[in-house]
Amino acid sequence: MKTKASQYFFILLTIFGECLFAQKTEKFSDYYILRRNYEGLPENDSSAKPFVEKYIAKAKKEKNYERLVRGYLDAILFSPSPNDKLKFADSTIWASKMTRDQGMISSAYLEKGVVYYFQFKKYQLALDEFLRAYEYSVDGNDIFYRNRLLYFIGIVKSYIGYYGDALEHFKKTSAFFQAESKKKMHPNLLYANIRGYLNSVHQMAICYRNLKDYKTADSLVSIGLSETSGSKEYLQEYGYFLKERGIAEFRKKEYKNAISSLRSSIGSISAVNDFAWITVCYSFIGKSYLASGNNPAAVLYFQKVDSVFQKHNFVLPEVRDNYELLINHYKDENNIQQELFYTRQLLKVDASLSLDFRHLFSKLYKEYDTKRLTQEMKRLEKESSRASWINISIFISAGIVIILTALKYRKREYHIQKNYKALEQIILNKEEYISSHIPTKQKENDRQDLNESLKDGILYKLTQFERKEEFLEEGLTIAKLASKFDTNVKYLSQIINDHKGMNFSKYLIALRIGYITEKLYKDRKFLTYKITTLAEKCGIASRSNFSKLFQEINGIRPTDFIKNRQNDLAMNDSTNKTDSFNRAN
Repeated sequence: MKTKASQYFFILLTIFGECLFAQKTEKFSDYYILRRNYEGLPENDSSAKPFVEKYIAKAKKEKNYERLVRGYLDAILFSPSPNDKLKFADSTIWASKMTRDQGMISSAYLEKGVVYYFQFKKYQLALDEFLRAYEYSVDGNDIFYRNRLLYFIGIVKSYIGYYGDALEHFKKTSAFFQAESKKKMHPNLLYANIRGYLNSVHQMAICYRNLKDYKTADSLVSIGLSETSGSKEYLQEYGYFLKERGIAEFRKKEYKNAISSLRSSIGSISAVNDFAWITVCYSFIGKSYLASGNNPAAVLYFQKVDSVFQKHNFVLPEVRDNYELLINHYKDENNIQQELFYTRQLLKVDASLSLDFRHLFSKLYKEYDTKRLTQEMKRLEKESSRASWINISIFISAGIVIILTALKYRKREYHIQKNYKALEQIILNKEEYISSHIPTKQKENDRQDLNESLKDGILYKLTQFERKEEFLEEGLTIAKLASKFDTNVKYLSQIINDHKGMNFSKYLIALRIGYITEKLYKDRKFLTYKITTLAEKCGIASRSNFSKLFQEINGIRPTDFIKNRQNDLAMNDSTNKTDSFNRAN
């Protein structure tokens, strides 16, 4: 591969993606010529955009969905914007589903998980996508791909603190990739397997380090360094192993060596913009300076950690103690302003960690809380009566905030319950719930005179269209519907506006939201589905868009509707059991 400055995990994306398509025997010379214009460019190089767009346009025009998947994968790879990468990841999933190829669908979900993982550091969202990818890969025979998927699931488990589980994944993937790398194969495939092996070894070292099996971790780091040292091909991997060696040297109190190793590792890690691990390097360099007595240098590196957090609103749990060290430093200097600033920053860090690293954070908070409360107790013993009054004021203020929050919550719950009951009455009092969302509207003066029999025929077809739930069809447009009705778009649009009281887009949304609302009310299994699944069931593209449209039409969020319906059913079940018991006795 030619991409030397490409990002750590996305270079795997490219290699493995090429392997997926390398299995296709058919040749596409025009596509090949297009890809030659950009396939050697670095990751996130926007100069690839016009060629990628031509590739995608050609695949769309020819309805060649396999090539369209490849085009969208290239768009993910070369788009500098994380949000664009996520958009193209969704398009990849759509195109893969059009191929009906389970392996390709699985791969598309995996790539979206990689975007969440690397670009947004949203590990739970990434894990959800990886698990969906796994569901589609169950019947597949591609052992290379399954190990790739296993690798990414292991990474996420490792990051959220399940080191033992993650380690088992990495043991399997390292053994597989190492065995494959000893076989004769195409250079690109060989490169992919060697990188898969080295990256698995790196992740194993991280897991063993966190499990405090330092001997095994150090041994793996030594292996990684010996196999990547001096190699331009594996410069990035060498940097990650250097990072682990620097952390080990800090643990062994070899602070000068630790600083040297960690500084050297930053270059290659910066090249792939892996800011999360860069902050870890900054953190351990700062701790090494602090342990060596060079406080100004230590503070400088701790502040670098915070500058990254301010930019990305993300840090890994192992740099959290930087903020405690900064707070203590400025407390010793009696610099109240800086002490207050980093105290606030620590609260922000804790809020972020509690969302992204719930499992790890619960442990960290417990340990820190004990220490904090002990220090607070000693401080309060020495405080003046003025500090006591401040604490009482804070306590009273907190009580007022809690009361106001409770009142606000009760008011919100009242409105939710009121809207739910109103919606329930609509469902119960209508033969079909959907019809309540599509009011019949007859204008006295049509904008264009239409033949009555033609109009009646289209209205009849619309009735059948609603009754047969054909509005759930994926990719439905007014042009497609007009074609099915043997009419033109203009007539159909006018009839929908005149007789349904809304344009086609709103009409389609109302039908879909009405359908899923009725299902949620009448079919218990729908209450167990995730919001993303409910959105898919009714043909709405995204979870957030579905929730927004559901609330706009029904006056209540889908999560609140589900909660209230589940409560109603639970009460009914309980009542029925009681009645049955009474009759039996």
